Amino acid sequence: MAYYLGVDTGATKSHALLADENGRILGVGVGGPGNWESVGWDGTRHVLSSILNQVTASAGIEIAHINASGLGLAGYDWPEDHAPHLALLHDLGLQDPLLLVNDAFLGLVAGAQAGWGVVVSAGTSCNCYGRDAAGNVGRMTGSSFFGEYAGALELVQYALQAIARAWSQRGPQTALAAAFVDAAGARDVDDLLAGLMRDRFHVDAAFAYLVFETAATGDAVALQAIEWAGRQLGELANGVIRQLEMQEAEFEVVLSGSFFNGSPRLEQWVEETVQSLAHGARAVRLDMPPVAGGVLLAMEAAGVLRPTLRRNLLQTITDMDRF
Repeated sequence: MAYYLGVDTGATKSHALLADENGRILGVGVGGPGNWESVGWDGTRHVLSSILNQVTASAGIEIAHINASGLGLAGYDWPEDHAPHLALLHDLGLQDPLLLVNDAFLGLVAGAQAGWGVVVSAGTSCNCYGRDAAGNVGRMTGSSFFGEYAGALELVQYALQAIARAWSQRGPQTALAAAFVDAAGARDVDDLLAGLMRDRFHVDAAFAYLVFETAATGDAVALQAIEWAGRQLGELANGVIRQLEMQEAEFEVVLSGSFFNGSPRLEQWVEETVQSLAHGARAVRLDMPPVAGGVLLAMEAAGVLRPTLRRNLLQTITDMDRF
């Protein structure tokens, strides 16, 4: 029997998934954050070791029995990241073939029926990758430092700026002000803004739900914030489409990540923005755990991936609560 491993290490949680040559799932591993940039190399080693031990124990095999692995790794962003990650994985007992990608790429492999297209990943922040039919890859930097928006954190920042504009009468009034005042525990907008400046209040990505809830009441500013986020995400996809010269192709744009649960309008504006450049693009939601894409990448690396294996794998993921 052959064994194929998928790994997805993220900023908040990590998963491992093991399947056989028929696409039948044999084991699952779950752990905490695995991005070396935030937890350090020792933290990444600990998380990878834990989920690998879980997945092999549940399948009743040793790590040496794994035939191929596909790993989507948060913080795996540049060519210089390959050598240290590969050395760590070899040290943990994984052997070639190993296919290493950024964790955002997994959503494309898991969600696109053809195995190629574009993925827009949005949670706390965002990223975007693409692959054309010939296997060429396009990408973003994955950093808001370079002006790539927008996930939950950037949406909250946009909302706070709108509240400040309303307070200073540079912009329209918005129900976002009352929503953030209440959620932060401030007395009023003055107290909220001063408290944010003086570190009495702390507002993070978790406050994004306030923008979605306020937009659902019809607040124009909150709706504008969601449209801004959707169009920014669409422009990330457009950049990748231009890199790969896919403007005339028909393909899927996979929307991956919890941010897209906030409002169906996000999908609408992403798709509208992308179709202004690539008329044959179609937005689809990722309805499988991204780690399934790691297993599919492992099968690619071993040269055994077939459409039937993709269907079998995705059909056997039933324990969704573990993801």
